[in-house]
Amino acid sequence: MAVGPTSAAGNDVGTVEEASYTRLCETKAILTVNGQFPGPTLYAREKDTIWVKVHNNGRYNITIHWHGVKQPRNPWSDGPEYITQCPIQPGDSFTYKVIFSFEVGTLWWHAHNDWMRATVHGAIVLHPRKAKYLPFSPPDQEVPIIFSEWWREDVMEVLQEFVTSGGAPRVSDAYTINGQPGDLYPCSSQETFKLNVTYGKRYLLRMVNAVMNEILFFKIANHSLTVVAIDGSYTKPLTTDYVVIAPGQTMECLLEAKQVGGGRYYMAARAYQTGNIGFDNTTTTAIIQYDGDSNSSTTPLFPLLPDFNDTTMAYEFLGSLKSLKPHLFPLNRYDTRIISTVSLNTIPCQNNSCAGPNGTRLAASMNNISFQIPTVVDILEAYYYSINGVFGTQFPTAPPLYYNFTGTDFPAFLLTPNRATEVRVIEYGLITELVFQGTRMVVGLDHPMHLHGYSFYIVGWGFGNFDENTDPLNYNLVDPPLRNTVMVPVGGWAAIRFRAVNPGVWFLHCHFERHLTWGMDTTFIVKDGNKTKERMLPPPRYMPRC
Repeated sequence: MAVGPTSAAGNDVGTVEEASYTRLCETKAILTVNGQFPGPTLYAREKDTIWVKVHNNGRYNITIHWHGVKQPRNPWSDGPEYITQCPIQPGDSFTYKVIFSFEVGTLWWHAHNDWMRATVHGAIVLHPRKAKYLPFSPPDQEVPIIFSEWWREDVMEVLQEFVTSGGAPRVSDAYTINGQPGDLYPCSSQETFKLNVTYGKRYLLRMVNAVMNEILFFKIANHSLTVVAIDGSYTKPLTTDYVVIAPGQTMECLLEAKQVGGGRYYMAARAYQTGNIGFDNTTTTAIIQYDGDSNSSTTPLFPLLPDFNDTTMAYEFLGSLKSLKPHLFPLNRYDTRIISTVSLNTIPCQNNSCAGPNGTRLAASMNNISFQIPTVVDILEAYYYSINGVFGTQFPTAPPLYYNFTGTDFPAFLLTPNRATEVRVIEYGLITELVFQGTRMVVGLDHPMHLHGYSFYIVGWGFGNFDENTDPLNYNLVDPPLRNTVMVPVGGWAAIRFRAVNPGVWFLHCHFERHLTWGMDTTFIVKDGNKTKERMLPPPRYMPRC
């Protein structure tokens, strides 16, 4: 893979580069991989190991994260900047060793530094080792559906403006499906993504939400979808006429071309957004057209999407997803529990001149700690070589104060978080329950929380304050969904369980880029076990230099 400025026609596998693209009537250079937006799809099989050499031909530092890939014992190739590696500097290269384990289906890769993932991302397709293990009839065609965004400005300028102002970032100018905004936007009719289908055939839509800051509703006019996989694991089939997909999440849906009269139909996506905060309120579209209708001038039928703030429909869908395979570990117990608030906060600004509330600077936190990412030595290197002063190990297992988290009144001292680099060390093998508790400080929002190095079971969620005595009685311990990114509902909580059997340094963060930038993140360090295969692998010979 190559990252950097070159022609859009370049196809040197693995180069990050700048390429020119025209969207919304304007042409500009964006950072791409191999001149493609979205980037190339990587294909592999369950339990394969692949090596991906990344050349940085761009102007900025870069790292690549293999989202949802467990990387057993190999955090060295996980990718988040200054968590597990120093960035690949312009002109340099690094070869990632990507180790797949039990993941199957659709995952994705993306840049994991600054806001580079806005354009540096692509799908990963993992086929089961034996076709007979596919839990549904093979489709006639597989189709990637990658949701992303488009800014008229350079996204690094958007980031710089955002950080400097202390307020919320500028919203995007358009969402895209497979790199195209769709014909509801100006100058986009000719390049709108179109899927030609044949009556009676089945299509597997491999969906990835690469959007920076919004959860999406997605629907196809006059067609239903059957969800068969999420986040790299199979689900019990769920037939629905709409789906909800958060940033970081992937989903596979079967589409049956069942319209007897053929015709043309829009697929459309727009934001699901709660809270009084600005967001891109536009709708991106693509077109399904049956054989014989590809040249039709008729307007496609448009789907009726849920209202942008319809929390009920969002969680009715998410609550209907169920795992298919046997449990990876016993779910009827846990060894340790961590309860963490996820909050927006404010910090003082010189002369009250920032764009946050009352002239403050916006921030975010977990358990009232706004995580500060190191800038000189990454946490993994510091941990492996016992370098002092890079991070602390006092990330708390409970909030600093219990109060009505989902109410509008809260202790004033919690509004300003502690700014620190605190991680949590977990003993090898422990079944860990992690409860995310949303709050309404500054504003209440949903939060898509992603844990690197693991898939986890979402055993419970609800609205209001988590009650550790009563809420676990209603957990789903039979067939909870297995995911790597969980949506914490606005004014509510979500509980996940995982078994700490992947030693290493693993990032935990909100997958809204603005919240990650503000500090809604931390890091888990899972200690080595006693056996050789329970210990972290040694570092590769040439890690990127700081």
